[in-house]
Amino acid sequence: MDIFEKVVKNMGPIGAHAHYSHHYFSFPKLTGELGPRMTFMGKEMLNWSLNNYLGLANHPEVRKADADAAAKYGLAYPMGARMMSGNTDEHEEFEKQLAEFVGKEDCFLLNYGYQGVMSIIECMVDHRDIIVYDAESHACLIDGIRLHKAKMGDYYKFNHNDMDSLRKNLERATKKTQETGGGILVITEGVFGMSGKVGSLDKIVEMKKDFDFRLLVDDAHGFGTMGANGKGVGEFLNCTEGIDLYFSTFAKSMAAIGAFVAAPKDIIMYLKYNMRSQTYAKALPMPFVIGGMKRLELIKKHPELRERLWENVRSLQKGLKEKGFDIGETQSPVTPVFLHGEYDIAAVTSLVRDLRENMGIFCSIVVYPVVPKGQIMLRIIPTSSHTQADIEYTTECFAEVQKRLKDGYYKVLNGVK
Repeated sequence: MDIFEKVVKNMGPIGAHAHYSHHYFSFPKLTGELGPRMTFMGKEMLNWSLNNYLGLANHPEVRKADADAAAKYGLAYPMGARMMSGNTDEHEEFEKQLAEFVGKEDCFLLNYGYQGVMSIIECMVDHRDIIVYDAESHACLIDGIRLHKAKMGDYYKFNHNDMDSLRKNLERATKKTQETGGGILVITEGVFGMSGKVGSLDKIVEMKKDFDFRLLVDDAHGFGTMGANGKGVGEFLNCTEGIDLYFSTFAKSMAAIGAFVAAPKDIIMYLKYNMRSQTYAKALPMPFVIGGMKRLELIKKHPELRERLWENVRSLQKGLKEKGFDIGETQSPVTPVFLHGEYDIAAVTSLVRDLRENMGIFCSIVVYPVVPKGQIMLRIIPTSSHTQADIEYTTECFAEVQKRLKDGYYKVLNGVK
């Protein structure tokens, strides 16, 4: 079969719905200034879908730093990969600041988060090593694990945040590495972006007393939001020292592009010379470096941004619970709202349209197979820029949506009896 013919006939599990979902349910176009109020298809929406946790995307100091750096350097500088011709004092200064902030000896600035963490995994393990990873790890981690040079059977999945399952898999991995002469890399997340659960990093670190392994943590949602100073889940759970490789992206709290990994100095030096996604790709452009340092400065100097975020998180989650909603086990700003009931895809699409067209609320919706059949998950991302009025309005609308779902309103709308 012709390759083009093959892919057009099978658009994949998400693409299968593209004929009706494109530009509305998928690839929507939000316009206007980034923030709680944006425009979708000509209508103003109360927006709960952006990971702009601290409101830095449109902070005046950030906008000025970005604009000034772009005017001074353009978007091309520096040209080339860091190893060849793309290194600068500013890149190294930013690395120093990030390492100090997250409590690590050194840091490597990455040009992009998704490909960056994939490349870290591929770089750190060889055919003798075993990977043990949380079952709900993000797609970027799964793709990195798939790059593992060992056989497919030589990476083990433990049940989500289940320490008994982790222990059993570490026992398996230890036996295997005794045969291969390799090591063990445990991979998990600081905050799981779909459920809002905090990874059991302190308990995993505690297991180092019984097993010999290294720990890689993707803390994309924890950096800037979690812990007394926003230094991440390691600070939140008081186990920073036990995290061997700390990774985060700038796409959440920092509201930018890029990422970093922090670790001991000799490990960072190894990564600098062996990470293919950095060795063979252009360095992070200077405006993102200068702008990134400004963002980090604001995170450190203005704890009120994080405090305001958490005021909104507590208010939103408390309000939802008081109205009887199931928000799972979130311990973070990520707020899943589970709606229970029998439904089909037509009912789901009607529910989303009702929220957007009649209530002016834009948020992400998740259905089976990500959540079990009989559930719909509305994923809300509160930020420091939302107001109490936004929160109260949203909880009232969600209560009405839950009632309509139970009453079969959305099925009737689509002619389903």
